Amino acid sequence: MLKSFRGGVHPDDSKRYTADKPIEKAPVPDKVYIPVRQHIGAPTSPIVKKGDEVKKGQLIAKSDAFVSANVHSSVSGKVVDVAEYPHPNFGKCLSIVIQNDGNDEWAEGIPVERNWNDLTGKEIIGIIREAGIVGMGGATFPAHVKLSPPPNKKIDVFILNGAECEPYLTSDYRSMLEYTDRIASGIKIIMKVLNVERGFVGIEDNKKKAIEIMTKAFEGTNVQVVGLPTKYPQGAEKMLINVLTGREVPSGGLPMDVGAVVQNVGTCIAVSDAVERGIPLIQRVTTVSGGAVKEPKNLLVRVGTTFKDVIDFCGGFKDTPVKILSGGPMMGMAESNLDIPVIKGVSGILALAKSDVNTGTESACIRCGRCIKACPMGLNPSMLSILGQNNLYEEAKEDYNLLDCVECGSCVYTCPAKRNIVQYIKYMKSKNAAAAAREKAKAAAKEKEKEKEKVEK
Repeated sequence: MLKSFRGGVHPDDSKRYTADKPIEKAPVPDKVYIPVRQHIGAPTSPIVKKGDEVKKGQLIAKSDAFVSANVHSSVSGKVVDVAEYPHPNFGKCLSIVIQNDGNDEWAEGIPVERNWNDLTGKEIIGIIREAGIVGMGGATFPAHVKLSPPPNKKIDVFILNGAECEPYLTSDYRSMLEYTDRIASGIKIIMKVLNVERGFVGIEDNKKKAIEIMTKAFEGTNVQVVGLPTKYPQGAEKMLINVLTGREVPSGGLPMDVGAVVQNVGTCIAVSDAVERGIPLIQRVTTVSGGAVKEPKNLLVRVGTTFKDVIDFCGGFKDTPVKILSGGPMMGMAESNLDIPVIKGVSGILALAKSDVNTGTESACIRCGRCIKACPMGLNPSMLSILGQNNLYEEAKEDYNLLDCVECGSCVYTCPAKRNIVQYIKYMKSKNAAAAAREKAKAAAKEKEKEKEKVEK
């Protein structure tokens, strides 16, 4: 039996609502609201304007920055607005609104038929970048960046994250059952890009059908399918790498520092679609679940479809939801309305009923140590929350390894005082990022001043 990682928790996985629900195609909406920012990194800029006609798969927003991801139209139709609209992560964001013409007509040159074996790694990276592919587990880091490690970082193992440890979510599980060939193809393509011979597919052992079908898909290859102990957050990159390879990502480090690259199930499907068929990332599989949803489903949804349209297709609400989440209940974002669009990183839409939510009033830390025991990173979440409350982010960073927190929420799950530990940590990280940005701007201004002085001399 595999040795598990330290810490972690065992919440009710609540996957019974959708685990046996095959993926359905959600209706293509009358209008899509496509944000120019759906990824970590520089936002893209629109290259279309109000009144333009566009086709499905057409590039509509791009950026010259390396850490960014192109945005494409998910429907054919007319651009009716380019303005600020609700966004699941940023409150509001510049978005391109397209009135669907009902023709669902592909842009010129899409789809194509390509044999990835005939392509070089560099050509594949270019295709992935053009297709706007990001990490689809929720992090949304541009895939072409992750697959382009610096020359001094020798990658020798690729890992497919099939753990899907978040409660309720079954989009990856159903994808492994129904889109097996595309996932297998995506893995082989990525391994070619990285020039690695060894691969793992890590799947929690509560997904036996997925383990069986994926094992069969990789018989006779250098890719090993491994059943992982079911424990949250098994799907976090650092935990996954440690359990599968025995390697520990150093404090402040990245998976590439220990020779590993990890990608999500949905990302591998998107890579296969882009490289073999020329199709950019314009749709994704999303789980719609929770006690307030009338008919929980796994849906293939076009990017830009509103949460309201998706939930309406699931029969609407059977109870008044007390919380709407984008993503899972442990790491997802609470949403204030249903007018927000599905973007590339939305793996789930949860409408939780009162019976789903363990509510309570936050109180002072009682120093019970449960959060410390649960933390998979070996941190002291109780101290981090206290420092966050008191705006002491420098101390949190220097003395308590603030930046090593993966924000998994295991501490919050175990806390009897109902403390909002992760929120305090996110707040401090945002303060730290703002301070770093100020320092960077200061250094750039100083450099500019020096250059100016040189010219004047």
